[in-house]
Amino acid sequence: MAAPPPNDGYGQYPPQQYGEQPQYPVDPAQQAYGSSASPPPAAASQHGAEHGKKKKRAYAAQAFEVATGGNAVVGGQPAAAQYGIPQPAAPGFGGYPAQDVQQPAYGAPTTPYGAPQPAVPGVGGYQAPDAYYSQGAAPAAVGPAPGGVAGITAGIQSMGFGGQPQQPQQLPAQARGPANQLYPTDLLNQPFNVAELELPPPPIILPPNSSVTPSPDANCAPKYVRSTLNAVPTTHSLLKKSKLPFALVIQPYAALHDLDDPVPVVQDQVISRCRRCRSYINPFVTFLDHGHRWRCNMCNLTNDVPQAFDWDAAAQKSVDRWQRHELNHAVVEFVAPQEYMVRPPQPLVYLFLFDVSYAAVSTGLLATSARTILDSLDRIPNADRRTRLGFIAVDSSLHYFSVPRDTEENGETSMLVVSDLDEPFLPVPGELLVPLTECRQNIESFLNKLPEMFANNQSNGNCMGSALRAGHKLIAPLGGKIVVLSSSLPNVGYGKLEMREDKKLLGTSKESGLLQTANSFYKSFAVECSKNQVSIDMFLFSSQYQDVASLSNLPRYTGGQTWFYPGWNAARAEDAVKFASEFSDYLSSEIGLEAVLRVRATTGLRMSTFYGNFFNRSSDLCAFPAFPRDQCYVVEVAIDENLTKNFVCLQTAVLHTTCNGERRIRVMTLALPTTTNLADVYASADQCAIATYFSHKAVEKALGNSLDAARDLPQQKITELLQTFRKELGGGSMGGGLQFPSNLRGLPALCLGLTKHVGLRKSALIPSDIRSAALCLLSTLPLPLLMQYIYPRLYSLHDMPDNAGFPDPETSQIVLPPPMNLSSERFVPFGLYLIDDGQTQFLWVGRDAVPQLILDVFGVQERTQVAVGKGTLPELDNDFNERVRNVIAKSRDHKSKGVGSITLPHLYIVREDGEPSLKLWAQTLLVEDRADQGMSFQQWMGMLREKVSH
Repeated sequence: MAAPPPNDGYGQYPPQQYGEQPQYPVDPAQQAYGSSASPPPAAASQHGAEHGKKKKRAYAAQAFEVATGGNAVVGGQPAAAQYGIPQPAAPGFGGYPAQDVQQPAYGAPTTPYGAPQPAVPGVGGYQAPDAYYSQGAAPAAVGPAPGGVAGITAGIQSMGFGGQPQQPQQLPAQARGPANQLYPTDLLNQPFNVAELELPPPPIILPPNSSVTPSPDANCAPKYVRSTLNAVPTTHSLLKKSKLPFALVIQPYAALHDLDDPVPVVQDQVISRCRRCRSYINPFVTFLDHGHRWRCNMCNLTNDVPQAFDWDAAAQKSVDRWQRHELNHAVVEFVAPQEYMVRPPQPLVYLFLFDVSYAAVSTGLLATSARTILDSLDRIPNADRRTRLGFIAVDSSLHYFSVPRDTEENGETSMLVVSDLDEPFLPVPGELLVPLTECRQNIESFLNKLPEMFANNQSNGNCMGSALRAGHKLIAPLGGKIVVLSSSLPNVGYGKLEMREDKKLLGTSKESGLLQTANSFYKSFAVECSKNQVSIDMFLFSSQYQDVASLSNLPRYTGGQTWFYPGWNAARAEDAVKFASEFSDYLSSEIGLEAVLRVRATTGLRMSTFYGNFFNRSSDLCAFPAFPRDQCYVVEVAIDENLTKNFVCLQTAVLHTTCNGERRIRVMTLALPTTTNLADVYASADQCAIATYFSHKAVEKALGNSLDAARDLPQQKITELLQTFRKELGGGSMGGGLQFPSNLRGLPALCLGLTKHVGLRKSALIPSDIRSAALCLLSTLPLPLLMQYIYPRLYSLHDMPDNAGFPDPETSQIVLPPPMNLSSERFVPFGLYLIDDGQTQFLWVGRDAVPQLILDVFGVQERTQVAVGKGTLPELDNDFNERVRNVIAKSRDHKSKGVGSITLPHLYIVREDGEPSLKLWAQTLLVEDRADQGMSFQQWMGMLREKVSH
């Protein structure tokens, strides 16, 4: 039985260790800067008066009554309308005058806890001019930009955003090269709007007839490959002059399962490749000699078209070449013939290493792990009935388990204990990795009994290093995954680690040493595993120091991942549910095996640096013993020779074995126009891809140099870009302020978010385990989740629009409220807010939240009765409770963001007048506020302006 956890609601690491007290801005001038939650004052008062007649707000009526001593008459109204009269604007909030109090019309449509929704629900009301989305159009006359989220939404719709591929734009015949127009905006007078981070990247505008078919899918969709530059400089000197990075952000899979993101599959095993550069035939090749030959779009070599290219061998008839998937789709998957195999495709193998020390047993980790595997046996991919499982228990000894086949008379699992940790031998190796199909009943029986076997274990030993060596020896002939479930520091045998956390070092220049590997075993062993196609995933649960910095090397070099659960205890239902959900989804994921990734490109381009969790086997080959579906990779591109073509191509290929034993090649081809014009380069830069590149570079510096160097990098890079833009593109002569292209307006905020992130920010209160786990995420998260992790989402729930929290009639997807910028200026004391960084959610309850709001959301009468800390919302029988729960669930839904992820974020309920440390933790996510050693967004922009103007 798991011991009850301390009644703190948030586990071992109290929130005060995450950050510092934010300083609330008080200067009205500062408030005006970036305070864009409301329209201009005149519009606000006029619109508020009209809109107030349509909105009813119980919490506002009560708050107004308390403030004035008056009596709001609401009793005679229908239930939906018993929410009273509009709240006067909070003094100092946005600096706008209070609105006239209006009695709502009887039966008017309501937003139950909402302030009258401004005409511009977004933040700032600024966006890039419409012409930013046009191709080849002349710049429009200078005038006011379309307003807020409405204008941005229109821009998105005009782009066809929402999973649509980046299509080759057909230009007039006389047009040459890219035509994205450069639109400078003043970052100081037109503040950044968080909704701009949802915009698609600048369009890729290719010359007419660049692809051999008119398919809309001929160019790679941004969910698979994004370039930091959607117009490539023709020379190295122009790229260097721009100070912009040229890199690809690659995520070969957009979902955990094929059914959720189908890709065209070429089944006939006819694979046409260039004889010289080995690129795969794709929509951007050129056919010659009446279609008998094709010219490679990478190296220009002419190749023969295979005779079987136009023939269907199964149906014994000719086929239309122009219907072939590889000529119509930039992303395809080939079924590979025999020559792509070094050996027969390996089966899927999972070897589980269970920590069975006292810490793991007493917290319920062993029981929860065993139960989750048992419940997930049907979810583990096993279509070819070859999947094998193995189990080793670890304390101060190794406990092997031999599971017999279901057909054997003696169906008892036998345990073999090995205490020699220096050279652990393998007893009966053939019976330690067993087929799931043939041993299913005995595996179920074993998993049911496993927790009882160690229920009274008092050992505090953990020989996980020795267990890893034994596990590697066991599965190396086949390859596969070692899954480590550990709740204590490896303290005996190989890879022994010491307790080296020293609070006196935190926040100092010596803190970086705590992020380095303490024992060289973890790097050298990981490389050895990679050579034998063995991948390692770490699930770490500890209430004490666990040295995540050292242990995370194992996944980093073997294509795995580190999942960290600080202060985890199964007696807390939220902890048990989170891990069980994530672990079950992990086991069901359709991973690739024995994989390699290579990126080829047009002559003149070279892949120079690779970032992500893999082993760089040669200069351009990345090796993955297992290929996960929830990570992204960054590849930096160098321009070695001048580019003479008007567009270039970059092709990513992933050779892998599917879970079902089929050898396949996933090919993704991206075509980008070239340019000799610096303005075109800036107008086509992708701010989210650039921020992803900066994130990977910063993690590299944190692990290889120092935290100070990592923190300085985003500031140094954004300063260089602003200075270059001012110097080279006249940014200083366009009306002062701080000029930057409209398509890069979010980059300064993302750079600030990165420097203030828990993985990098300067603080003496962040444990090194927490920091190391955050660095793992900063270097692996898919782009949409990384953007949210760096700059979290903030939603106002008490006044969300009428349609928010309900399914959209057309898509059936829950509608989210408009996101707001991350500043305490957005908060009103009677509000209810959701802050979500994709890993953790905070439901913020204002100190003046009225009883009706508290009752409807939490089901209690008084605000002080709301339980704070880790929790869940009760399901109550009212619309507003359902809408809030829907918004929380939708914000957690990673699948709707076009990415695969197993993460189920914890929800923490925070009262503004409640637990101070929990409140501080939530406030560290408000990136635009000043906090201890971190500057506010206003200070950040002021500092950048000062650096740029000197």
